[in-house]
Amino acid sequence: MTPPQRQRRVPKEQPPSPPPGSGKPPGPGKQKNPERLFVVAGPDGGERDGDLDLVTLIVARADPPPSATPEQTALLRLCSTPLSVAELSAYLNLPFSMMTVLLTDMLTAGLVTARNPIVRQSVADRSILEAVMHGLQRL
Repeated sequence: MTPPQRQRRVPKEQPPSPPPGSGKPPGPGKQKNPERLFVVAGPDGGERDGDLDLVTLIVARADPPPSATPEQTALLRLCSTPLSVAELSAYLNLPFSMMTVLLTDMLTAGLVTARNPIVRQSVADRSILEAVMHGLQRL
């Protein structure tokens, strides 16, 4: 008995891709060319002394001004409730380094405020634990 022969798979022909700049949106699975990060960040006008980390909470202080960039406008609309820098980075699909540049500029302009997250106690109060234990025992 002879083993079966393997047959080579031939890929199906795909329609030609539209020329760049044809105005058609890219199909599913294809992405547009991303903006260069220096375009989003703007000119490097000064020092940035931001003490921002991934869990710093950002809250908007004002509505977006007419001169705000699209990224700043999106940040101000998202930050109506406190959001962490990591969440903002994920929502806007921007790297953390870019978020720190944008947020530091917005902090110096007074558009947002930054605060450290509320840290819970590492050990719960003994009286609470005893009350929970007694409540469970009564069940």
